[in-house]
This record gives sequence, C-alpha cells and structure tokens, in this order.
Amino acid sequence: MNRKIVLTGVVSVLVIAGAVFLFTGKKSGGKINLETGKVDRTTITNSVTATGTVEPVTEVDVGTQVSGIIDKLYVDYNDVVKAGQLIAEMDKVTLEASLQASTAQLARSKSEYEYQEKNYARSKVLHEKELISETDFETATYNYEQAKANYEEAQASIVSVRRNLEYATITSPIDGVVISKAVEEGQTVAAGFETPTLFTIAADLTKMQIIADVDEADIGNVKDGQRVSFTVDAYPNDVFEGKVLQVRLGESSDDSGTSSSSTSTVVTYEVVISADNPDLKLKPRLTANITIYTMERNNVLSIPNKALRFIAEPALLTDLGITVADASMTAPEGKKLVWVKNGNRLEPRAITIGSSNNNVTEVLSGLEDGEEVAVDLVAEVPVTSNQATQERSPFMPGPPGSDKDKKK
Repeated sequence: MNRKIVLTGVVSVLVIAGAVFLFTGKKSGGKINLETGKVDRTTITNSVTATGTVEPVTEVDVGTQVSGIIDKLYVDYNDVVKAGQLIAEMDKVTLEASLQASTAQLARSKSEYEYQEKNYARSKVLHEKELISETDFETATYNYEQAKANYEEAQASIVSVRRNLEYATITSPIDGVVISKAVEEGQTVAAGFETPTLFTIAADLTKMQIIADVDEADIGNVKDGQRVSFTVDAYPNDVFEGKVLQVRLGESSDDSGTSSSSTSTVVTYEVVISADNPDLKLKPRLTANITIYTMERNNVLSIPNKALRFIAEPALLTDLGITVADASMTAPEGKKLVWVKNGNRLEPRAITIGSSNNNVTEVLSGLEDGEEVAVDLVAEVPVTSNQATQERSPFMPGPPGSDKDKKK
C-alpha cells in the first residue's frame, strides 16, 4: 500500500511539473498550492428542466349540434359569462318550420291512431260473436298496429325537432371567461361528423395549470407534490411557483390523438403542474420554462464534491510544508474518506454522506460546521502582463501571450 502511495505521489509531481512547464514554458516558474473548502450549511437541490404550455384548469369548447347560420352573437373575447347565459343564437326559421311540420304530422298520426283503435275494439267484439270473418278481424288488427306505430314515431320525431330548436339557442355551460371565438354573425356552420366549436370558455383564470413534456430519462425522478418554479417569455424577470399535481402514466399526446409523442426517438411524458395566477399575468397558451425540484435538502452540512476525490500524497505535500497523518488509512465500508486541514497537517476522517448534486455532497456524520477539508492541488501560473500571479489548475491552458506562445 505505501509503495503505491509513494508511486502515485511521484507520478502526480511529474504530471503537475510537466503541466507547469507546458503552460508556462518554465521548469519551476509556478508554485503549487493546496486548495481547501469549508464545511458549511447549505441547500442541496436536484432538478429536472422541461417546457410546457400554460392552460386553464377547466376549459370548455362550446359548439352546436345543428347546422345553420349564426344569427346573433352576444359575447366576445374576454367577456365574463355565467352558467346558462345566452351567448349566441342560430337562425331558427328552418327549425321552426320543421317543428310545425312535425306538429301537423303528429296530429294526423294521433287521429288515425284513435280511429283505428276504436275500429279494432269494435272488430274484436264482433269477432268474438263470430259476426265478422277472420280476415276482416286481422285487417282491423293490422291497421290498428300500423296507426299505433306511426303515432309513436311522430311523437319521437317532434321531440327531436324541439331539441334541435333548443340547440339553436346557445348558452354558457359554466361560469367563466370567453378566451376564444371561432365564428361571426352570418357565418354558416355545419354539424356533420363532429360538432363545430363556436367558443372556448375558461372557468377561472386565477387558477392555471401547465402541461409539461418531461423527457423519459428524467420522468423517474418526478413525483406528485414536488415544488416547481417556471418563467414565461412574456415576463422574463418574474419567477412563478407551482407544484406537481399529476404524473401521467401514458406518454404525452400528439396532434393525432394517440397516446405517445416521439420525435427522433425522444419520448416525453406529460406532467400536470398547478400554478396560482392572482394577477392574471399567465395567459392561456404561453410557453413555460420549467424547473422541477426532484430533491431539496435545506440547511444541511455539506462539502465540495472534489473533497471526496482528493488523495493525500505525502511526497508531494511535504514539499508544500504540509504533513500527512495516517496516509495509509482507508475508509470503512459504507463511509467516505476526506482529509481535514488542521494548521499545516492533513488528517484523515471517515464520514457518512447523504444527498448530492453536481457541486456539493451532504455530510451526515464525521465533520463539524466550520472545519476545512482538502479539495485539490492548484498551480500558480505567472502571467506576462503586470497583473498579479494567478492560481490555475495545471491542466488549464495558459493565457494568450505566454512565454510558450512567444517562442512559437
């Protein structure tokens, strides 16, 4: 073990010295320093980014089930409406004519039915007394059944005609705000295989939601209740807050109505996010740039991630005037080893770690707030200008105009 550490230290010295020579053009023009970091309390977060569309929580498309001409419109964009309020009327001339025709047909069917019913009753009595033939009785029965069927058909027909006439009077199904109008007075609409949309009404614009498309690689970390922050291009300086309401199990829908959205083999899933909108700044259909906080740890002890990768090389650190205690120590199973700086001495410390992100790692035990840990070795590279000497990693390229560049 000791031979490996010494060998590694020698290699590190050669690498750093070579890097100093490479980037400074000098054999010993740079000084190597030990970089340290403090153990302090911070907030550790991990997040997922995505884009989505701002939408009302409840949004209803109002259409018509009958074809005809739009006669009157009573609302426009941004109008506030109540449930049951009249918002449009279609031309009723044709529908009213159909109702009159159906009413007349119903009257004829009723008269015929009543006549045939009485004739059937008389024929039945005479047939029981054997005063009419079997054929005459069957004829009376047939006429009665036909008249009854025609009467019932006329009753059903007039119900349909009346309902169509009611459909010509269009009312709001909910309390809300008109956010879309697709027709104008005098326009003809055709209710064929699908109902044409006349208006879109949003229930309450103070409560909005965002439908976000989250990449399949990130969806496993997203859970209900997680905090969300987002911005919209309309208000670039404002940060809005929200919360994950639902992670939909199916893949996000595309324009064809299927349950998946895949472009260039990238699959996304829909995540529904709630967002309060008391100032009505969030408009329907705005694009939101979303950050979902999949992990948040507040006020926890933390150290830089580089401290967990630092290896104390006695041969190298001795030249810096730093002694290394227990250089051969290794971390017990389930723990990590860091090097605590105490004056000019590095001491190993086995710690237990918790959550981590790209910059820092949570310390559950083994370190105290304010302690100093070794992070990295850096070289001071002299610059050719009158500026002060800069500390640089030996693996970073030198500044323009260095001695090396001049030699070229």
